[in-house]
Amino acid sequence: MIKIVTSAERHTSNREWIHSEFSFSFADYDDPSNAHFGVLLAHNDNELKPGQGMGEHPHHDLEIITYVISGVLKHQDDLGNQAELQAGSVQVMSAGTGINHSETNPSPAEHVRFLQMWLLPDRPGVTPAWDAKFFPRELKMNSLLQVASGTDAEGVLKLGEDASIYLSVLETNREVQHSQQEGRRTHLYLIAGNLEVSCSEGTFQLQPGDAARIRKSCDLTLKGTSSEGDAEFILIDLP
Repeated sequence: MIKIVTSAERHTSNREWIHSEFSFSFADYDDPSNAHFGVLLAHNDNELKPGQGMGEHPHHDLEIITYVISGVLKHQDDLGNQAELQAGSVQVMSAGTGINHSETNPSPAEHVRFLQMWLLPDRPGVTPAWDAKFFPRELKMNSLLQVASGTDAEGVLKLGEDASIYLSVLETNREVQHSQQEGRRTHLYLIAGNLEVSCSEGTFQLQPGDAARIRKSCDLTLKGTSSEGDAEFILIDLP
């Protein structure tokens, strides 16, 4: 089964200091029929205004993945980690037994846009951990770049769940493939541009903010179709 969730179907949260688009139930948005997709509990597209942020707050037993699309996001936690994450950076925080952290926009003038995803870990009560890595745009260009995984893959961030996260930027008419395995799920979210998703079930056209939720074995072909600019997306392979 392939379900296309359009940008307009997301829940919009527009506060004075942050604009968010929620793909699943989150904060004041409660929809039991849209609570999660497998172990994917949250997928938020956030835009944080200059000088604003979320003060120190706790998490536990979550894998929290952040991808900075534009601007700079400052992270600080009670493990002693502090970083200013540039556009193209991916951060993985394994909350485990408990972690306190803050996220702020240090710029006095520029907004920061970032995706934040929550996964259930494959086991609770682990020691909290944090890591981040910058992935240059050229590595994502016309390829499907793995940036985080629950396996021991080299050069990627470690997840405490049997999942893999990929980033891609496709020029017009360029394609990448992804094999959707039996018993797995794929969540694909289009960040920018236009994307054509093809498999045995049909061909689907995605616009920015649209997502495809896939629960069947099929070979996916993903093609950039933007008349201007590139198609940028994130793909999450889930149990």
